[in-house]
Amino acid sequence: MENLNVEELLIIICSVVVMSYVFSIVSQYIRIPSVLLLLVAGIALRFLSDNSGMSIVFPEKIVESLGIVGLIMIVLEAGLDLKLERSKIPLIRNSFFSALFILILSSALVTAILYYWMHEPLNKCIVYAIPLSIMSSSIVIPSINPLTMQKKEFLVYEASFSDILGILAFNYLTAGDTFSAKSAGIFAINIVFSILLSLVLSFLLFLILAKVKMNIKFFLIFALLILIYAGGKILHLPSLIIILVFGLMINNWEKIKIPFLQRYFPGSQVGPIHHLLHSITAESSFLIRTFFFILFGFSISLSFLGEQEVIYVGSLIVLALFIIRVLYLRFFVRTNLFPEAFFIPRGLITIVLFYKIPDAFKFSNFNDGILFFIILVTSIVMAIGIIFYRKKPEQIVEEGQFTERADLL
Repeated sequence: MENLNVEELLIIICSVVVMSYVFSIVSQYIRIPSVLLLLVAGIALRFLSDNSGMSIVFPEKIVESLGIVGLIMIVLEAGLDLKLERSKIPLIRNSFFSALFILILSSALVTAILYYWMHEPLNKCIVYAIPLSIMSSSIVIPSINPLTMQKKEFLVYEASFSDILGILAFNYLTAGDTFSAKSAGIFAINIVFSILLSLVLSFLLFLILAKVKMNIKFFLIFALLILIYAGGKILHLPSLIIILVFGLMINNWEKIKIPFLQRYFPGSQVGPIHHLLHSITAESSFLIRTFFFILFGFSISLSFLGEQEVIYVGSLIVLALFIIRVLYLRFFVRTNLFPEAFFIPRGLITIVLFYKIPDAFKFSNFNDGILFFIILVTSIVMAIGIIFYRKKPEQIVEEGQFTERADLL
């Protein structure tokens, strides 16, 4: 990298962005998620780099920082997309419990696999299992375009809830004295405090958007959101709740029946703000996601594919994740399985949490190839589901996705 001049570096950066746009267009026709194409492109660049004798190293902090900012943008984008309506209560309820129970069951089974194979203490196996059990909203949300609106909304809610619940569980388990009544009480208080704080901060952020007269204010909001997230992490608060609530509030402003707020912030004023914020968030999320997955793909060496431990352990975990998802969706959510059952990707949040595992909880000898294998294979499984989902939305007859159906039990 030191041998590149400024012009060459700019050419490389801009070429990556153009390539990502091309991948987004191509993915609509070949049904392969653009994120998977970015990962493959990163791996290919690493292969070319290794074979040409070039030594290019990117610090882990760069990838981790991009991952955190990307996660914030993705959760905000999800909040800006979700409408809260009484008719959607069953959908929100089912997606929440789907995220919760699939996370719990997946974590239990992955813990058992790691405990049996790695012979590490149980508490360490649980900490490693949590990130591997979280559905990646950074991969799911950009990949749901071919689906019907009902399937899209379910997966967006589920992926967002999975991120938040997984981060809450990870933070709790790595906090120290996990199983004491005091620790559980502090954790519960933090949850309540975060929800109340999220409402206050959301109104303050909205006040800045609505009343500041300067044209350059949206990236000020993003900077404040990142500060809130980082500050919340330092204070061990679930900061993603604040970001999600802010997005939901902007997108559901007409539901807030407070005369004072409706008088000073009418819907006619909120609409343009929502539209522009959503556009800027989508563009920023796209850019950050592009460089994160390219750099992460570049960090993957295909040499791990020749290691038996990686193949055995990785395959067992992927199979466990898929089986649990199929069984839960069929017998508890009572929905058709296709293609929802194939949406088991692990990605950005899994990688970010792996970086965050404290030294006290790290395995004495963990093969990073297992993580790479799981991320690649789960993304490929999701791609297979999307590729074979060929029906047009108007041709699909839903099974009554969120209704009680006695014939399935």
